[in-house]
Amino acid sequence: MLKLFQNAPLSAKIGAGIVLFNILIAIFAPLIAPYGETSVVGDVWEVFSDKFYLGTDHIGRDLLTRMVYGARNTIALAFITTILSFSSGSLLGFVAAVKKGWTDQVLSRIIDVIMAFPTLIFALMVLSVLGSSIPVLILTIALLDSTRVYRLARAVAMDVEVMEFVEAARLRGEGTRWIMIQEILPNALPPLVAEFGLRFCFVFLFIASLSFLGLGIQPPLADWGGMVRENAGAITFGIYTPLIPAAAIAFLTVGVNLIVDWFLHLSSGLKE
Repeated sequence: MLKLFQNAPLSAKIGAGIVLFNILIAIFAPLIAPYGETSVVGDVWEVFSDKFYLGTDHIGRDLLTRMVYGARNTIALAFITTILSFSSGSLLGFVAAVKKGWTDQVLSRIIDVIMAFPTLIFALMVLSVLGSSIPVLILTIALLDSTRVYRLARAVAMDVEVMEFVEAARLRGEGTRWIMIQEILPNALPPLVAEFGLRFCFVFLFIASLSFLGLGIQPPLADWGGMVRENAGAITFGIYTPLIPAAAIAFLTVGVNLIVDWFLHLSSGLKE
């Protein structure tokens, strides 16, 4: 992997640097943040200064501190949700491709029903009824996102499943678990890794969107999407505080997509 990364294009290295920067901030948030996550330390919407490097928010909390803890909360939640959705979607997709028949039909029709609902409307409906707690938020987004992963995993697995080495494994008497893990997964990994990055971006932006609408990560926890909503009124007074978390969202999304583009290029087999 190190050798592969050394030969990566500049865009992928820039993307990796952006992602690593955000991960380090999320991990060491308590050491980096100058104040407490919920501490009111100044007046409303103070400008940049030596005391407040990014100013303060709508109730006088240090914006730099909120940005640092927002990175931890938003990235961690998006990563956990993506892992859950990707694991469940890939597993069901592989099972459907290998088992075929009624198993494939039942799973595919259930996925079709879920995908028939607009994603945002479905999430808003569930979160409005069950509340916006962290477990409900994770499970709701993971369910919606796993349908897209299922479609890709099933399509890739069906292409691999007809290969001769898979048929040879069946003739040896290997079971479904062996075929999925030892035969299909290694050959389906490149497109799935690229899809993981795309799914992370989707989940990350979706959480920010829900927080902007008031149904994502709830106050007093810091969240970049929620920070845009909370400070939106500052634009009226010519204060650009809400643009800072919005720029952070765009910054991380671009970084992940640069890495994803590189993985997609590798999995396509194309040469420079």
